[in-house]
Amino acid sequence: MASVFVYILRCAEETYYVGSTSDVTARVAAHNARKVPHTSKFAAWQIETGVAFRDKAKAVAFAKKHF
Repeated sequence: MASVFVYILRCAEETYYVGSTSDVTARVAAHNARKVPHTSKFAAWQIETGVAFRDKAKAVAFAKKHF
């Protein structure tokens, strides 16, 4: 079973973004390559925090409750 990660990204402009993915490395690379429309106007995203879950429903519920 693949893990699902809820992550918080921070960029140099002190902007934050919360998302979820099964591949954190590829997803952060996509954010930094400006391939994600919501974050494309900012760059140099770095992971601030990440939490792993065994299933997507729990990850989504956590993100909705805490962010």
